[in-house]
Amino acid sequence: MVTMSLGCILLLTTTFFNPSSMSFTLTFMHCQFHSHYGGWSTTWHNIQHIGNVTLASGEWHHPLPWIGIRLKNYDNFIRTICPRVASRLLLEQRVLFVMVLKHSVHPNHQLEDILFDDDPFITSNGEQFHGLQAMIANRMRYNRELLGFDFFIADDVLDRPVNDFIGLLRRYKAAA
Repeated sequence: MVTMSLGCILLLTTTFFNPSSMSFTLTFMHCQFHSHYGGWSTTWHNIQHIGNVTLASGEWHHPLPWIGIRLKNYDNFIRTICPRVASRLLLEQRVLFVMVLKHSVHPNHQLEDILFDDDPFITSNGEQFHGLQAMIANRMRYNRELLGFDFFIADDVLDRPVNDFIGLLRRYKAAA
């Protein structure tokens, strides 16, 4: 009986603390990310570019284990992203800033100024974001300036190699 109870506790603990329950829903209209802490969604028509993320070092480009997504318009994405997911993106993707600024000859920004920039963000449509929404929008702006993409999907949440998933995303986008 004690062994069975201990086994149940171990199973529940493993299930609770295992963040691997992440998935994507790809339909003819949109791409959506799901996890136990929330998600994000964007239409295919709002995606401008999907590609491999690379780090420039001199004349060489080194591939990174991320997929980059560049949006046409931030408004709906920022408005609908789950706050917990936005917080996780800010924390998990900060390593990209460190790598880019470390390899930059003449960085235009200081890491401490752009890491958690919460200045109000005004979109091209005139909508103003504050707080966490402004932080994720500003981060997306810096991501675009430094890496060419607005946000990133890490390879550890994918069910296949990065290039295969990029191909799948591009096929859905082309069919939309």
